[in-house]
Amino acid sequence: MVCTIDIHHPCLLLYPLPEWEIIEQKLSRLSSMNPVERRVQRLLLGHASECQMDGAGRLLIAPVLRQHAGLTKEVMLVGQFNKFELWDETTWHQQVKEDIDAEQLATGDLSERLQDLSL
Repeated sequence: MVCTIDIHHPCLLLYPLPEWEIIEQKLSRLSSMNPVERRVQRLLLGHASECQMDGAGRLLIAPVLRQHAGLTKEVMLVGQFNKFELWDETTWHQQVKEDIDAEQLATGDLSERLQDLSL
C-alpha cells in the first residue's frame, strides 16, 4: 500500500501499489511549469510513502502522515473504489455530519450522473 495526504480533506489516501502506479503516471504528465500542477505533484508525491504491516497486521503510517490527518487512537478506514481514506474517528464523524447537512440544504439540480444513480 502507498499512503499520501488528501489535499482537500484532513485524511490520508491509501492506494494498492498497482493503483498508485496509475496515479504516478497521471501526475508525471502534469506540467512542472504550471504552479498549480507542480504544487499538486509536490504535495502528493512528496508525502507518498509505502506502508508496511507489522506482525499484528497493523498498517505502519509515517509520523508526518499521521500528524497531517490528526490520527490518534481510533481511526476510520473508508473504502473509495480504487483507494481507501484513513480518517481520525472524530474528524470522520464531523465530516459525515457536514456532508449530510450540506446535502439536506442543497437546493440545486442534481447532475446528470447523480440523477442516473439509483440507490
